[in-house]
Amino acid sequence: MKLLVCGGAGYLGSHLCVTLLQVGHDVRVYDDFSTGTRRALARAEAITGRTLEVVEGDVRDGARLRPALAGVHAVLHLAAKKSVAESARRPDAYRDNNVGGTIALLAAMRAEGVRRLVFSSSAAVYGDATVVPVPEQAPLRPTSVYGRTKQHMEQVVAERAAAWPEFAAVSLRYFNPVGAHPSGRLGESPRGEPDNLMPRLARAAGTRGASLRVFGGDYPTPDGTCVRDYVHVQDLAQAHAAAIECVVRSDGGVTTLNLGTGRGTSVLQLLHAFEQASGRRIPYEIVDRRPGDIAA
Repeated sequence: MKLLVCGGAGYLGSHLCVTLLQVGHDVRVYDDFSTGTRRALARAEAITGRTLEVVEGDVRDGARLRPALAGVHAVLHLAAKKSVAESARRPDAYRDNNVGGTIALLAAMRAEGVRRLVFSSSAAVYGDATVVPVPEQAPLRPTSVYGRTKQHMEQVVAERAAAWPEFAAVSLRYFNPVGAHPSGRLGESPRGEPDNLMPRLARAAGTRGASLRVFGGDYPTPDGTCVRDYVHVQDLAQAHAAAIECVVRSDGGVTTLNLGTGRGTSVLQLLHAFEQASGRRIPYEIVDRRPGDIAA
């Protein structure tokens, strides 16, 4: 199939492009390169020996999106801002980009008759869940601006499906992506100071005199630090590819699925596992909690 990957130059997006190319799809990437890089796309091409078609554009730009949708069978929507901490500082930017971008994308899809979507949602929509592991039927009560934008984006997708019976979507609520392509040529390399744990661990391990700041040591967890479900980026990429096969066979509506391992790991457990795997000691300090973070 011909697939449009919005946000395809980012961390998950670039790994997803590799998987989609390897299973035989033709891939067109739509990205504004605010966080993703052309270098990641070049590496995806080198890994697969195949070529990506690249369109630079903002997901909120409907006029730019419509020609990018020409000949496309399905869309994978990963073009969203994703930092819990940043969303607390810049709520308007998150609502504008995440919710506004989804509205613009769905309008362009309707105009061009593209009826299949795989949407990259987040387990952040559950907020401080009372049952862990969290099932798809758990109530949605996000505690962060980021999580609330993801919930709103899901609502926009559901409303489109209700108004357009021929439209079908798979919404994937995934937990914490980590890891890299096994070639070692593609991984997570955020610009500036990263908010998520694994690249901060890697930088602390690789920088002389550096220490890791652990946000909060008094959570109701076994060691007082946050517990998360860390899922490998390659598994997430394969799940998105499987979701494409699912959505093209669908008769319509929205299917919602969690993507995770079902196993929780605390910050300190991950730190000690990283130390054991790398052979390097990582100093750390416990600092104040971050706004929007939850225990598990």
